Amino acid sequence: MKESRIIRLKGMEFYAHHGVLEEERIIGQRFIVDVDIHLSTNVSMKMDQLSETVNYVEVYSIIQKSVEREQFRLIETLADSIGIKLLEQLDCTGVRVVVHKPNAPIPGVFKDVSVEITKEKQI
Repeated sequence: MKESRIIRLKGMEFYAHHGVLEEERIIGQRFIVDVDIHLSTNVSMKMDQLSETVNYVEVYSIIQKSVEREQFRLIETLADSIGIKLLEQLDCTGVRVVVHKPNAPIPGVFKDVSVEITKEKQI
């Protein structure tokens, strides 16, 4: 039987200062982050213990620090940075990170601008 385990955190909202334009880096704006954390299927979940999985609070904290404490011009770089940190700090096999910038400075009507990256641990 093929099995996969994915923990998803969706719609995490942060106020931060990323952007190409100087005004974006000074004033700041809202960013929304979604992540999928791919867990190893080698671990048994029979014990029903937090030690068998990834702690959601730790995931949120890693993302919050990346978004709020660092500054990037591109949301592509922000997404990549989040992905690298999650892979380094969590017991997971891969991650998918989506960074949304709903108020990007685009002259026109649009719902959302987002970037998606996926990364896997090299074994």
